[in-house]
Amino acid sequence: MSKAYAAVIVGGGMVGATAACALAQAGIKVALVDAHNPVRDWPAETVDIRVSALTRASHNILQAVGAWPAMVERGVGPYDHMHVWDADSAGELDFDAADTEFTELGHLVENRVTVAALWDRLEILSDASIHCPAKVADIELDSSAAKVVLDDGQILTTEILIAADGRDSSLRQMAGIQTTGWEYKQDGLVATISTENSHQYTAWQRFLPEGPLAFLPLKNGQCSIVWTLSHQTAQEYVVLTEKDFLQHLEQASGGVLGEMLSVGPRGAFPLRFQYANQYIAEHFALIGDAAHAMHPLAGQGANAGLLDAAAIAELIINAEQAGRPIGSHKLLRQYERWRKGDNLAMMGSMDMINKIYTTQNEGFRQLRGSGMSWINHSAWVKNYFNRYAMGLRDDLPAFARS
Repeated sequence: MSKAYAAVIVGGGMVGATAACALAQAGIKVALVDAHNPVRDWPAETVDIRVSALTRASHNILQAVGAWPAMVERGVGPYDHMHVWDADSAGELDFDAADTEFTELGHLVENRVTVAALWDRLEILSDASIHCPAKVADIELDSSAAKVVLDDGQILTTEILIAADGRDSSLRQMAGIQTTGWEYKQDGLVATISTENSHQYTAWQRFLPEGPLAFLPLKNGQCSIVWTLSHQTAQEYVVLTEKDFLQHLEQASGGVLGEMLSVGPRGAFPLRFQYANQYIAEHFALIGDAAHAMHPLAGQGANAGLLDAAAIAELIINAEQAGRPIGSHKLLRQYERWRKGDNLAMMGSMDMINKIYTTQNEGFRQLRGSGMSWINHSAWVKNYFNRYAMGLRDDLPAFARS
């Protein structure tokens, strides 16, 4: 059996589902393919260990595709301050929403909340079709169209095939696109914790010799932690007793939130710097982690992916409305030029910061501390960094603008 769609998106996570919502609500027939149905109901007292710090730009995108109200209903956690400090120097940075035109710097949202709201939205859009559970067995790309062969033998033909299937994208490999990058030999340890002192709706991040430790304020008063550690240390900490783990965590925190009271399930994920050498092929495009994987120290990975989704959706919608082919090489090159440079700049910045703060030379430590303090006392420079981190920069897709 063969079915034809204007667009097929493989990967129903935050990025793929956002692109699908944007296209379907514009009247473009789109199929979303995923191997697993996402969880959409869970006990009220539980918290997903995978949490994203969504910027103002991402908020705008999710609002524009109709998912934000359902996310708010399930629970989002605004934060209005961010405090960053270096354990090995006197350097510190403070960011305050009061220095912007907004009431918050961003929102901490469980990944499952975002995905559930997007899938709820897809189900009511008449131009969206969901193929799930389904896996891609093969793809065929040529100058006229793309063909997707599913594992049940079903064939989907499309003008544009969009791969949003993650860092280890099988579609990227099927399309013959190579990647460049390296393993950091670091893991990101994630968990949900309870602390003695209130998080004060502040995101706290302390740079330590093995990598940064971030406390992200959740709506229920707890914090989600993202702790960058060497691979060996992370694997040891995942299996420590709760008491021993909390002792290590409290020491690493510098006591900023008082005593560490409890911790939920822990997970550790290997970190990688990776980018696709090309974002496109014939009638084919990569978005999100399939195109780029960056260090999580500033929480920009998901936000960069949502900008990818908004950019390619905007180009497809504009082409469709103008009567132009939506899978043309010209459109795909426009997408690649638009997003690849911005993503590489963000990735390079995160990589540089990670290297700077894991360097143990004494003179260098003092220099970076002085640099942080200088930025903290320079209102113009700090405001620039603040707005850039919020996603408020030039050349944003229309979906990302207020």
